[in-house]
Amino acid sequence: APPAPADATAAATAPAALRPLTILFGSQTGTAEGLAKRAAKAAGQRGFAATVIDAASYTPAQLGQEKNLLLITSTFGEGEPPDNAKQLHASLAAPDAPALPNLRFSVCGLGDTNYVQFCRCAQDFDTRLEKLGAGRVSPRVDCDLDYEASFTRWLDAALAALASDAPASAARLVSNDPALAPEPARAPSTVEPIGYSRTRPFPAALLVSRNLNGAGSGKQVHHVEFSLEGSGLAYEAGDALGVVPQNCPQQVAELLAALDCDGEEAVPAPDGSTLPLRRALTECYDLGRPTPELLAALNPAAVSAGASTDARPATPFHVIDAVLGSPAKPAPADFISGLRRLQPRLYSIASSPLAVPGQVHLTVGAVRYEKDGRPRQGVCSTFLTDRANPGQSLVGVFVHRNPAFRPPANGATPMIMVGPGTGIAPFRAFLQQRAASAASGRNWLFFGDQRAATDFLYRDELLAWQRDGLLTRLDTAFSRDQAEKIYVQQRMLEQADELYAWLEAGAHFYVCGDASRMAKDVEAALRDVIAKAGAKTTAEAEAYVQRLRETKRYARDVY
Repeated sequence: APPAPADATAAATAPAALRPLTILFGSQTGTAEGLAKRAAKAAGQRGFAATVIDAASYTPAQLGQEKNLLLITSTFGEGEPPDNAKQLHASLAAPDAPALPNLRFSVCGLGDTNYVQFCRCAQDFDTRLEKLGAGRVSPRVDCDLDYEASFTRWLDAALAALASDAPASAARLVSNDPALAPEPARAPSTVEPIGYSRTRPFPAALLVSRNLNGAGSGKQVHHVEFSLEGSGLAYEAGDALGVVPQNCPQQVAELLAALDCDGEEAVPAPDGSTLPLRRALTECYDLGRPTPELLAALNPAAVSAGASTDARPATPFHVIDAVLGSPAKPAPADFISGLRRLQPRLYSIASSPLAVPGQVHLTVGAVRYEKDGRPRQGVCSTFLTDRANPGQSLVGVFVHRNPAFRPPANGATPMIMVGPGTGIAPFRAFLQQRAASAASGRNWLFFGDQRAATDFLYRDELLAWQRDGLLTRLDTAFSRDQAEKIYVQQRMLEQADELYAWLEAGAHFYVCGDASRMAKDVEAALRDVIAKAGAKTTAEAEAYVQRLRETKRYARDVY
């Protein structure tokens, strides 16, 4: 036979071209970014040339040039996009957003079902991409806090669909039920590196739990210290610490009484073992907002088949409310099957490893309130402030990296930090870091709380840093020390000219604390500062803030 043409031989031996794939992430605390990088690694093993891109640096025009897209995003606050995805979210929602007829996509949302607007940002992106003409190749999956299994199933299904040349219109379902995704033939590996992690927390010795408030304060904020000796865990200033809590014994006892149980009944634990009911409710299961499955088991008539969410009765606030309001008394194992796993809580780390090697510090405010005539409390905050005992308790912890929230890499760069209340935590870490590394950059802190006499957290440390020159400026706002309440955003406006001069000199701007009001008010004040001191229009001030975001000079750690 005659020899094959040279070009045919080359075609037969050349490796198959890799499919291009863009993986966008919207992330507030780094989880979505980490999952995007894991997705890229899995995609590379399956014939894709994957590129991971921060949504902050991406535009709808670029999206119009893509063929294959995976979008992984968290939801922040009450249904809002995370900071780095705000601009893209708004641009896609605009009337002039470009058509995307050539794009094939799938979306994964990260959220917490204790919030009403669960995974709203992912849902917005998913719906909008379809309306712009893009083809959904695999159903969206909305992941709860325990996201590993759901994420893995979504990723396997999405990569399989993108690897196929089947038309996208064949998979236009949207679902928050990962069971609807096809079973993976070989799921991408989710095995974490050997060592302590979210799935294998380190039993850390609690060294200190000390109240930072003075007598007569209306708050209870503790400085908490853990030993990390022997853990191999490493963290950086700006990271968070995951803490595995336990439910309040009194709340567990109240629930057992409502169930007519003595707590010794054998029930399944999440890992498949068997535990006494009391211990399972204390250590393993979430007693917060009840799941639809639990509500259906307690009162089937309350969740009518096919009824819309808006048409259903209001969800009971906590599991105990659902049990007390139900005539049914399910068997302990059936009751347990309707509960979520008790999830770890994340706290901004309040120390630098350069300053306290072998330790990690937190600033924890005990959450207490009343709802529907019943006293309530935060699960993890009161566990750390009231029930865990220094010198005796071992508490499960792990490090949650937050690469988007770091002091400037260049130690000469100025920092402006706004951290009222427990929002002071990461800035204590930032200042420790700068002191330990002899960084030369100027540092400006805005701190606020209720009263200077009782609520000036870390007062002695902050004043010492101010005397030593590490803290160039310290502006405080104690809302209840005068007739008219004063907050940190007002202090910002009072110092508008100097604050703007710092920004013009390259300062990074940071905010930590309450997301629902404080962070929004501070951002509004930042725009006003820029407009006033920079002689800019409202639109120009907003564009200035957006440039700060895009250049990583404006970062928020809010909750």
